[in-house]
Amino acid sequence: MHNSRQLFSVLVLVSTLVLPIAGSSAELSPESAIKVDALVQTAAKWAADPVVVNAVKARNAAAPANLADMNQAKWSGLSVLDPILRELSRNDAAKALRAVKQEAVTEMFLNAADGTKVALLAKTTSWSHKGSGKHEVPMKGESWKGPVEIDDSTGLEQMQVAVPVLDAGKPVGSLVIGIGLANLR
Repeated sequence: MHNSRQLFSVLVLVSTLVLPIAGSSAELSPESAIKVDALVQTAAKWAADPVVVNAVKARNAAAPANLADMNQAKWSGLSVLDPILRELSRNDAAKALRAVKQEAVTEMFLNAADGTKVALLAKTTSWSHKGSGKHEVPMKGESWKGPVEIDDSTGLEQMQVAVPVLDAGKPVGSLVIGIGLANLR
C-alpha cells in the first residue's frame, strides 16, 4: 500500500509539471501569430492565382472520369505512386502552388467546392474535407485557422490555415496550407 501511495504522489507531481508545458504548446506566441496572419494573407494571394482559380472552376464544372467514384476508402488505399496522385500533384495548379511554397509550409492542397482534391503537393489523409471547418469556413468567404497540433510523424508543432478560392468575389473552393511553426520566418 505504501508503494501505491508513493507511485500516486510521483504521478501527481509529474502531471503538474508536464501538463502545463503540453498545454502551453497549443498557444501561439504573439510574434508567431503575426507571422501566421501574414502567411494567411500570402495564401490568399496564392489562391487568387488565375491558374489556381481556373483549375478549381474546371473541376467544379466536371470531375475527371478517374475521380468520379473516388471515396475515402479508395483514397486511403492509393499508393503515393498511383497515377491519380501523380496527376493531382503534377497538374498546373500543383505546379503553381509548388512554385510559391515557402519554408514554413509543410503541406498545401486545393479543394473544389465539394471539398475534394483539385491539386496537392503530397497525399493528404482525407479525400474530402466537406463538412470540416478548413473547407466550410473558406466556402463562406472567410479564412480559417486550426489549432496548434503536434505532428505525429515529426513531433513538431504545426497548424493548418485555409483561405477561399474566389471567382468574381464568390467562393468556389478552398486552399489549405500546413504551417511548421518552428520554420516561421
